[in-house]
Amino acid sequence: MIGLRGLNSQPDQGRPVSTANRQTDQDRMSLINLSHVTRYRYRQKVAFGEHRLMVRPRESYDQHLLESELKIFPEPANVRWLQDVFGNSVAIATFARRADELVIESRAKLLHTPAPPSSIAIESYAQHYPFTYAAEDMPDLLRSIERQNLDPTRKVDRWARGFLSPHGRTDTLAMLVEMTRSIKADFTYKSRSEKGTQTPLETLDRKDGTCRDFAMLMIEAVRALGLAARFCSGYLYNTSPRRMYLGGGNTHAWVRVYLPGSGWIEFDPTNGIIGNTGLIRVAVARDIYQAVPISGTWEGFPGSYIDMQVAVHVEPVADHSEESPADAGAGPNQPRQVVA
Repeated sequence: MIGLRGLNSQPDQGRPVSTANRQTDQDRMSLINLSHVTRYRYRQKVAFGEHRLMVRPRESYDQHLLESELKIFPEPANVRWLQDVFGNSVAIATFARRADELVIESRAKLLHTPAPPSSIAIESYAQHYPFTYAAEDMPDLLRSIERQNLDPTRKVDRWARGFLSPHGRTDTLAMLVEMTRSIKADFTYKSRSEKGTQTPLETLDRKDGTCRDFAMLMIEAVRALGLAARFCSGYLYNTSPRRMYLGGGNTHAWVRVYLPGSGWIEFDPTNGIIGNTGLIRVAVARDIYQAVPISGTWEGFPGSYIDMQVAVHVEPVADHSEESPADAGAGPNQPRQVVA
């Protein structure tokens, strides 16, 4: 029997994340310790095909990766790194040994700088909807504007247009904020370990879903309005003891929308987050299937597969608002592979 690993490697069995040792000032830089362990178990030894791993946080102005480490058991025959078309770091692992367990452990330390919604600056021509992206940007944004799901009765279109002002032009940012917070308020978050994602139409009908379901609904709605949107996968942490975000303990999903003047801005419809507060990016893609954290194949007897276990821990450990990445020990940032 041949097994295929795909979206079932991001089960979204989220829970409210712990608030121990959290900061209260979201504008300060946080030093983050991150651990993501995925374990696959089998009743007897199986052979593993090539595995594609997207678990290394991205490097950017608002998140500086200081250390990264990847441990894999059984020892792979080869691990090579590449950047995909979106600039995501991807590890490709191949195996020569059979085993009854596959363990993939990613650990990282990074500096994260949350930015409040007040930091979002939009060019004057795009502050009100509708607007048209600049001619020089359109060729690169077009594929992120294209719809990805069928909407034969235009139900998603009507839902998206419900956020437009009936009295003329609509404030662009206010519209996106309202859409984000309406999903949080009107839909019920339900963790789901089964493979796959609901279609936006299914999410609209059911009024519930996982973080990835909510992200795909908002992406389709934003694209229905002619705006560029992308799927974002990564991790979530609380920035204040007063907040209990949904989706912790696992990988998390949200949306990025391109706004002239500020570029790609985060919107998390699961928690109503505007901006990058509490969100650590790992993968950004046009479609959800391009941002699967772990995918691969295995071959063995039918019924060999037992289960998959995922544990994600994201812990802010200190306030580093006055400390530069160099002060925190940042050096040449090469991924470190450790095999067990």
